[in-house]
Amino acid sequence: MLTRKTTPLLLLAAGCTFHSTDSTEVGVLTRKIGIVGKGGVQQETYLPGATYTFPAFITDWNVYNVALQNLAMVRTLQKGDRGSRDDVEFKTHDGNDIAVDVTVAWRIDPAKSPWILEHVGGSTEEVKENLVRPACRSIVRDVLNAMTSEEFYVSEKRFVKAEEAREKLAAVLGPEGVIVERVILGEHHFHPDYEKVIHDKKLAEQTAERMVSEGHAALQEALRNLETAKGQVSQKIATARGALDQVKLHADADYFRAQREAEAILAEKKARAKGVEKTNQAMSGAGGRTLVKLSVADALLGKQIFFLPSGGKAGGLQTMNLNDLLARFAFAETSSKPAAVKVQDDAK
Repeated sequence: MLTRKTTPLLLLAAGCTFHSTDSTEVGVLTRKIGIVGKGGVQQETYLPGATYTFPAFITDWNVYNVALQNLAMVRTLQKGDRGSRDDVEFKTHDGNDIAVDVTVAWRIDPAKSPWILEHVGGSTEEVKENLVRPACRSIVRDVLNAMTSEEFYVSEKRFVKAEEAREKLAAVLGPEGVIVERVILGEHHFHPDYEKVIHDKKLAEQTAERMVSEGHAALQEALRNLETAKGQVSQKIATARGALDQVKLHADADYFRAQREAEAILAEKKARAKGVEKTNQAMSGAGGRTLVKLSVADALLGKQIFFLPSGGKAGGLQTMNLNDLLARFAFAETSSKPAAVKVQDDAK
């Protein structure tokens, strides 16, 4: 049986509508009037990949893409979110104009999608344009303008500033239901005149570094050559010393042999001199003179002796003293023999 209360419900059921969420979307329901449940934005988040049924005409349905989004604020038209130049422009700490390509990776927090619908926007695009984009341009600009012109050429300093910008964005956007995953700093562009100055300076620095590197390489090569030369000289010195030692050994051997030969010759001469001395001593006595006479007699034995006249016109004969002749002959024999040499004996 129908009553006044059940009749409107049946009419509403007959006018229901279906809403679905994709695999990367969440849904938020808004009741325009509080006939069934509390009116306004419902604080329940409808999960991805499902289909839901709600009364028509008295409800609204909003979906948000909770996948990772990239806000590309770059100089190149084909890569940015807009059809015009969109890189972040500001002045460096030392007063030079610069433009930097910035990409911010962000996503919507599914648990805070009702809050986003109430305070930010009804779609992912509205969240990006109304909240994420203005906050990113402002905060990134404030962080980067603390850098000097030279620091933009140092990758480590750029990474530090990018992380600082991410932390500040997370602190601002987190309570609004936006999670900032990463801030990426791309190419940077100075004023053309200043870029030329920077380019020339960098080129000069690279040339100086190359010259220093080449000088260092040449120094190392010279040191290697020096060590090689030292090794060769040491080897030659060692070879020369070895040859010198061999020469010394041969010279010492020759000297020792010559010394021994000289000592042997000296000993032989000493012995011969002693023999001559003994012979002279023996010959100087009466027995020696007798021996000489006997030797003369032996020499004259069997020989004819002629007596020749000499002297006056009458051809007279002269007598010959045989004793005197023998004495003269003996003197001649002894004179022809070596003289006696007295040698000091080293052994005494």
